[in-house]
Amino acid sequence: MDLFGNNGIGTNAKVKLKNLDLPDAQVCLYENFFSEEESEFLFKQLATTIKWEQKQIKLFGKLIAQPRLTAFYGDAHKNYTYSGLLWEAKAWTEELLMIKLRIEEVCKESFTSVLMNYYRYGEDSMGWHADDEKELGSNPIIASISFGETRSFQMRHRHNKEIEKLSIQLTNGSLLLMTGSTQHFWQHQIPKSSKCLNPRINLTFRQIKN
Repeated sequence: MDLFGNNGIGTNAKVKLKNLDLPDAQVCLYENFFSEEESEFLFKQLATTIKWEQKQIKLFGKLIAQPRLTAFYGDAHKNYTYSGLLWEAKAWTEELLMIKLRIEEVCKESFTSVLMNYYRYGEDSMGWHADDEKELGSNPIIASISFGETRSFQMRHRHNKEIEKLSIQLTNGSLLLMTGSTQHFWQHQIPKSSKCLNPRINLTFRQIKN
């Protein structure tokens, strides 16, 4: 089934662009960046072909399993460290390269790697953090693609507590682009949910500078 045309990419005429009005941040949301058909196909491919892991992190002196599955793919020797974990990039798959090329055409940027999270159900989550590791450079460009269940993506200002916390619904096939000073001033998370939710796969494309 060739969803992406002869050159491995396609277009979606229903894409909707929203520029979010946030202080100290540059954030854009592309709804329907991938069509429903493309998104369903890619979710199934990623769920079955990616080498998912459940890594452990140290919290308050104890090792605990991360509440989600993770994977890291990219260019050779583009390693990445966060939460005390060292990631060595696995080689790009065909589907990941297709997704990367589509994003790069819109962003006019090149990405060297992708960190992936597989949220299997509502209890799987990601705590408050910023993508500000030194490997990402001074003003990181983060392109976040979502496939599967809609989840709430929450943002809060790191310094000004008077700014109201923001909640964005990341739907199937949506692209969230965070650039400029966003990671310096804002944190984000995927909170747990008590609802019975279907799985979601998220891909955050990055530029590793080392």
